[in-house]
Amino acid sequence: MTARGTLRVYLGAAPGVGKTYKMLEEGRRRQERGTDVVVGFVETHARPFTEAMLDGLEVVPRKDVSYRGAAFTELDLDAVLARRPDVALVDELAHTNVPGGVHAKRWQDVDQLLDAGIDVLTTVNVQHLESLNDVVEAITGVPQRETVPDAVVRRAEQIELVDMTPEALRRRMAHGNIYKPEKIDAALGNYFRVGNLTALRELALLWLADKVDEQLDRYRADHAIDKTWEARERVVVALTGGPEGDTLVRRAARIAARTKGADLLAVHVVRGDGLSGADPANLTRQRLLVESLGGTYHQVLGANVPRALLDFARGVNATQLVLGASRRGRVAQILSPGVGTTTTAESGTIDVHLVTHDQARRLSWRRAAPGGLNLRRRLLGFVVALAGLPLLTTALDALRGELGLPSDILAYLVLAVAAALAGGLLPALLCAVGGFLLLNWYFTPPLYQFTVAEHENLFALVAFVFVAVAVASVVDRAARRARDAARASAEAQTLATLAGSVLHGDNPLEALLERVRESFGLTNVTLLERAGELGPWQIAATVGGPPCASPADGETEVPIADDVSLVLRGHALPAEARRLVVAFAAHAAIALRQRRLGEQAAAAGTLAEVDRLRTALLSAVSHDLRTPLASAKAAVGSLRSADVDFSPEDTEELLATAEESLDKLTRLVENLLDMSRLQAGALAMTLQPVSVAEAVPRAVDDLGPAAAGVRLVVPDELPEVYADPTLLERVLVNLLANAVRYSPDGRPPMIGVSEHAGLVDIRVIDHGPGIPAADRERVFQPFQRLGDRDNATGVGLGLALSRGLAEAMAGTLQPEHTPGGGLTMTLTLPSAEAAGHIDTPSPALLAHLETRRAGKVDR
Repeated sequence: MTARGTLRVYLGAAPGVGKTYKMLEEGRRRQERGTDVVVGFVETHARPFTEAMLDGLEVVPRKDVSYRGAAFTELDLDAVLARRPDVALVDELAHTNVPGGVHAKRWQDVDQLLDAGIDVLTTVNVQHLESLNDVVEAITGVPQRETVPDAVVRRAEQIELVDMTPEALRRRMAHGNIYKPEKIDAALGNYFRVGNLTALRELALLWLADKVDEQLDRYRADHAIDKTWEARERVVVALTGGPEGDTLVRRAARIAARTKGADLLAVHVVRGDGLSGADPANLTRQRLLVESLGGTYHQVLGANVPRALLDFARGVNATQLVLGASRRGRVAQILSPGVGTTTTAESGTIDVHLVTHDQARRLSWRRAAPGGLNLRRRLLGFVVALAGLPLLTTALDALRGELGLPSDILAYLVLAVAAALAGGLLPALLCAVGGFLLLNWYFTPPLYQFTVAEHENLFALVAFVFVAVAVASVVDRAARRARDAARASAEAQTLATLAGSVLHGDNPLEALLERVRESFGLTNVTLLERAGELGPWQIAATVGGPPCASPADGETEVPIADDVSLVLRGHALPAEARRLVVAFAAHAAIALRQRRLGEQAAAAGTLAEVDRLRTALLSAVSHDLRTPLASAKAAVGSLRSADVDFSPEDTEELLATAEESLDKLTRLVENLLDMSRLQAGALAMTLQPVSVAEAVPRAVDDLGPAAAGVRLVVPDELPEVYADPTLLERVLVNLLANAVRYSPDGRPPMIGVSEHAGLVDIRVIDHGPGIPAADRERVFQPFQRLGDRDNATGVGLGLALSRGLAEAMAGTLQPEHTPGGGLTMTLTLPSAEAAGHIDTPSPALLAHLETRRAGKVDR
């Protein structure tokens, strides 16, 4: 199997920095070393220094490609593969190949060369990287249509930055070493401004720094290097889920901000038992805070918190670690050093910051949590203890001659364990104390006295009490843990359902609030927002009964931010439920933010679409207005000229030219006005029965000599359609003109008419180049001219206007493939009989038309 070749990329911040020159220089150096090097494709841009570097290098001839009547040259991939050099030089990695080649993009050609075992040297500018494409456009104002995926470049074994200061690059431009003299001033004043070049240079440096960082991490992992290498400042902040986390995150962000390019990472260690007591609401809020400050949030699992923290910090090559000061008291710190002290002692080269906060060493006296067993179980335990002690004592007294003291102790121990299993700690303690007393009185010499004659018996009785209490404690703790685990599982399940509500559905915010209302049995849940801290509250979303207009209207308020609050109505929530509600509130804030961003994006998209249409309109109409105006002006000006005497024939021809030009101008203006009326819903129509047999010939006549060869297939027995006669004729003229324009010589278009189920289909069939299925809907957008980059074929309003007019008459207009090649436009209108001679067709007919529009009925 052939080993894959290696890729070396020369990365530049802008054209002209010398990427191609450096690539050729490396190719010549390798050739002098004896390596077989060929030039697969190099674009010199007529730069003399670059062209000089080609001397002495073998150049594989380019492949000639013809596309739409124009000639192009491309990389001859097959020729390079057949030549099989050691190294191939291929310029412009992001280049888009001319359609018809083996691959759509040049980077795919390069990938095939690498698979064949050929090493490749190539070049690319930072503006062509996919991840930076929109950023570069925002900086320079120039869209880049040729891009290469970042992963392709990152896979390169070597990436070399060809760097140059903006001032030096502008000098090179001014000396004529990049562009031709006539383009220099425009380039220096636009793309090659100092600010643009500086920003592009920074983007290139930062992108390459990330690539170098990946290589460093890979090297450290391959060589099992655990020590921190301070190549880049990385600040890790440890979060426990306590209220002090916000303070720690902000402090860590300030530390990271002191060094440009520093990374901020937050980490929460989940203990192995999953019951660390971390508040999910606090963690959710702190995660959002970290992300808003440009950091990332991570969660790791570890039984030993200090070791897990340090393993994570070393794994991400952190330089600083931020911890909160301990919330434990002095006695607890004496008994156990705590996370902060242990982490600091074992941190090694990582700097540890212990940050004080309001919660530090604050003792919180909280009511002890109730036991894990319910009342029924506890009562059962007391019954076992109170009933079992006398029964067991009676039974052992009857067996006094057969059993000794050790067996008696074991019997009472079994009873204590049974009480612990049934009712937990208190019944077991009662059973242990009672058993101790009964054993001492009835079975330990001297009998019937609370004294013990032998030390061995005393030890046995004390051991009995200790074991009974220990077993009872273990059972009680297990019950508490089971209760906590069940509650944590329920909360996790609820939060998972909550996350699904946010991610799925058309209205995630309402779905989330409904989930809150259902989970806690509330009558209403309202999310309020306001502009600023003192502005009036506005309802952002509400579910359930009458909404709460202010936080005072509900029983429970959960503030999310100064300007956002969740208000609950129905009943007051217990303290243990409030923690989960706070987590719900944090997710509600996320959903609200998603909605606001979606609204902003929709508004921006609408404005962008309006701007695109306006730009397309000005670009297209500029030609279509100018051409007929120029023709008419030239004809009228010639007729008015006193310098030339025109014959009657010439005068007639000039007048016909002027009339034809003015007719074109009139049609253009009418199309624009009708499109505007359609979009504004102000188009006046007079719907009435119309004979298709009369409307189709009139449309053919309107086109004049151009439609002389059009074939008509109109049945004699054909119902009338319910339409506006003028608008119907306009639609047919537009469709027929389009078909005539693209029909080949000797194969004129055809118009066929048929009727089925109350609908009349008028088909305009041509045998031209047709339209790919993926582009058929796009032709109905205003100012679209597929496959045509000039303005000679009109503004692209004809089909858009035709569909709009058809739908205004309760009809449809659909494109289809013509068997044998070409395009068929099918205009479907309701028959006058089916429409019932009324202004609004029946709902059944409209549903049928909608089905036809969706393509669900075979034509």
